[in-house]
Amino acid sequence: MRQAIGEAVLRMVAVLALAAMLGPAVAGAGEDGPVVIGAVYNLTGGQQNLDVPSSEGARLAVQRANAEGGLFGRKVEMVEVDGETRPEVIAERTKALFEGAPDLAGVIGLSDTDMVLAAAPVAAAEGRVFLTSGATSPLLPRQVPDYLFLAAFGDNVQAAAGAEWAFESLGARSAAVLYSGGSTYAQLLQGYFADSFAALGGNVLAVAAYDPGDPAAAVAALPPVDLIYLAALPDEVAEAVPALRRAGIEAPILGGDGLDIGGAWATVPEARAVYFTTHAYLGPDSPDPAVIRFREEYADAYPGHEPDAFSALGYDAARLLLAAIETAGSPEPEAVRAALAATRDFAGVTGTIGYAPGSRIPAKSVTIIGVESGRQSFVASVLPREIPQPE
Repeated sequence: MRQAIGEAVLRMVAVLALAAMLGPAVAGAGEDGPVVIGAVYNLTGGQQNLDVPSSEGARLAVQRANAEGGLFGRKVEMVEVDGETRPEVIAERTKALFEGAPDLAGVIGLSDTDMVLAAAPVAAAEGRVFLTSGATSPLLPRQVPDYLFLAAFGDNVQAAAGAEWAFESLGARSAAVLYSGGSTYAQLLQGYFADSFAALGGNVLAVAAYDPGDPAAAVAALPPVDLIYLAALPDEVAEAVPALRRAGIEAPILGGDGLDIGGAWATVPEARAVYFTTHAYLGPDSPDPAVIRFREEYADAYPGHEPDAFSALGYDAARLLLAAIETAGSPEPEAVRAALAATRDFAGVTGTIGYAPGSRIPAKSVTIIGVESGRQSFVASVLPREIPQPE
């Protein structure tokens, strides 16, 4: 875990206290007060490994904005709440966010489809943009029309990239798909992979859902194949990967960004020939100037914390929303929504972000990272040729 549960709970209390304290001041601030954005993250619960780094990145972006003079000569404030990885709590706290800070220009946050669907409709009902920093379902924009934007690529894109890379670089011609039962993210991701792999000429010999608490039963039924595709949530990776290796399966394991668990890979000694698609490579050996600068800023802000792709996504999402506010010329919500929709070439740490007319999902390349003995390394950057339609 990135942080002890006790520390996360203390942070949650502090964040909620800050929101309550800011609310009255923000509500009456008018044009002389701060420019305020909201943030909803799961700082506790099963998704904290994604959302704690993402929230750290978002806060860093706000710090950078204020160090550069804020917006329109006004300070930027981010009011943040903890959804506890519970959809009912997320919906409740998102409502409370608007009650305490009714002048919010927009809201960022969350890294999972089911969690976003608890928060984004609340923001849309308030006429505010919800920019998810890490959720990847390509169905989200149609589920919350007009107001929901993604900062990341869609699952159909990362699945297609993974399938092409496995087919061409690993020479995989047969695959078995193992996915987390009950997760919308995992269900969509595995379907897009199976479609893409089959379209390339590969054979998907088995598709099995596993119980997150006991993946061994599903693993035991898998046939011999060239590749295992694992669609898992981050808190399940440390159980699912060892279950495959302990069953004697030595085929390469490929998954999506749910396998991007950062330094926690060091605690999974069975991680051999594991690969996953994600949003950026943040390793210290990256030659990317944007990554180098981000790592330096992150190290200064959070000593001892190693940034990952979700840290960078939180940073990009906050900066993207602030850029839209600046382009709009004010934090007026409808102007901000229009400015965000018109974004074409925003330079982020995770790549260039832009929205084609009528789309609220950016077209971005996909990074593939390999894991061997707990160590991660950059493998490839892939922009897939053929992408399954969202369905």
